[in-house]
Amino acid sequence: MSVATQSKPKGALNTVNTLRVYNTLSKTKEPLETVRPGNVGIYLCGPTVYKEAHIGHMVGPVIFDAIKRYLTYCGYDVTWVVNITDIDDKIIEQSRQRNLPMAQIAEEMTQDYLKNLASFGVDQIDHMPRATETMGEIVAFIQDLIDKGFAYESAGDVFFDVTRDSDYGKLSNRSADSQQGEGGGAAAKKRSPGDFALWKSAKAGEPSWESPWGAGRPGWHIECSAMSRNLLGETFDIHGGGLDLVFPHHENEIAQSECRHGKPMAKYWMHNGLMRASTAAGKVGGRGDRDGEEQATTDTKISRSKGAGGLASLVERQGGERLRFFLLRTHYRSTIVFSEEAVAEAGAGLDTFYRFFERYERLTGERFYDLQPIARRSEGEIDAGDDPLLGQVNEHRDSFLSKMDDDFNTGAAMSDLFELVRTLNKHAQTIEDAGSPNADQLVTFTRGVLTLRELSAIFGLFRQPPATSAKAESELAGKLLDLLVELRTFARSKKDFAMADKIRDGLTSLGVTLEDRKDGTQWRIE
Repeated sequence: MSVATQSKPKGALNTVNTLRVYNTLSKTKEPLETVRPGNVGIYLCGPTVYKEAHIGHMVGPVIFDAIKRYLTYCGYDVTWVVNITDIDDKIIEQSRQRNLPMAQIAEEMTQDYLKNLASFGVDQIDHMPRATETMGEIVAFIQDLIDKGFAYESAGDVFFDVTRDSDYGKLSNRSADSQQGEGGGAAAKKRSPGDFALWKSAKAGEPSWESPWGAGRPGWHIECSAMSRNLLGETFDIHGGGLDLVFPHHENEIAQSECRHGKPMAKYWMHNGLMRASTAAGKVGGRGDRDGEEQATTDTKISRSKGAGGLASLVERQGGERLRFFLLRTHYRSTIVFSEEAVAEAGAGLDTFYRFFERYERLTGERFYDLQPIARRSEGEIDAGDDPLLGQVNEHRDSFLSKMDDDFNTGAAMSDLFELVRTLNKHAQTIEDAGSPNADQLVTFTRGVLTLRELSAIFGLFRQPPATSAKAESELAGKLLDLLVELRTFARSKKDFAMADKIRDGLTSLGVTLEDRKDGTQWRIE
């Protein structure tokens, strides 16, 4: 039989199922209506690079990597920006502790972050601006706020005057009075306690840049406003970040950006739930089925202050794809409870797909990884006719896409991937039971598998075969050698010396020497 795909213009936007996005600002799901039709601009707050990245730093990038893949698949032209904060009090403190230049600390930790993004398969980012490379735009931004009466200079510092912004607090539902500003000397320079720093005057021994108000450096919030405007414009589509950034960071971004430009900064504010260790009490963020639950405590989130370390050993133990798979199993607005046991459980689910790929290769002689994923939503629709398998494949695909259309629900859509692979496995069993498959059976089967390739690519999964780490291979080899030594000892105890000698000679031919000692037999690889 022949399998047809329905025809639509290449790259056509999704018009059948309206994409809906949960907007923290409105506390509702809203249809995605972009600033420029067919284009999406996304800004995601990136790391402050003073120490190695931990697993919590990968949550946002993995989620938005999948979101960009899906939007591109639906026909949008997406520009995704993730900033690097490379000037901050914490970086300066690390510079002092390690007796190294701040720029060197920032560069080392930026490279660590980039390496970890690659390990998790995050490669859809278009721009990664650094605060220190955006200083001209930052200074101009601050000066414009001063000129328009929204900011003021005070003894070399510049502060945003929250009392001038009547909309302050609209994202977090918190008032200007609840804004906790800097203490110490900065507090004495402010007009009101809630005013926040746009520019900080230089302190002895700290890095600084020249400005109309004297040497100094920018505040945290102004950096993101300047970088997003520089790359995405005065109003862009989606601003993302962790739930802990709603206040004060994103609230302050809105205040300074919208007061300067007189228009919305971003149409949609998307906040991912935070990650906590499984042993921590309480939770951070809202459940995926409870819209509007943004208020969160952050005392249990995974962070450097909670002892979270670098990712290298975790990636070596678990593998980047398994960790990515684990993060995408949960709706992005939900809390992710992290433990290595939970990752291992997710990995067991991942093995279901790996085994199916081996089965597909046995049946067809082709590798799953060599299948070219369908790039656009309009190109993946199947005219199933009366074919039962392709009819089921279409149902799984439609269910997957409807869940992704509904606020990018990767957790729910993941269940459809499992249903799809179960359906394909049942069909594979039917083919195997029948003996030699005919050409039509393989064409139909392969078309169903191509849909699995299509949908899993949206998640950024199965891009290459899983690699077994050298450490894991070494551990397995050691266990196998121990087992052979044990079998040889058992054979000798039963006086089956022919078998014992066969094991010894076989190992010798492979470069393994056995030494029989009083305390047992030891092996050594020559």
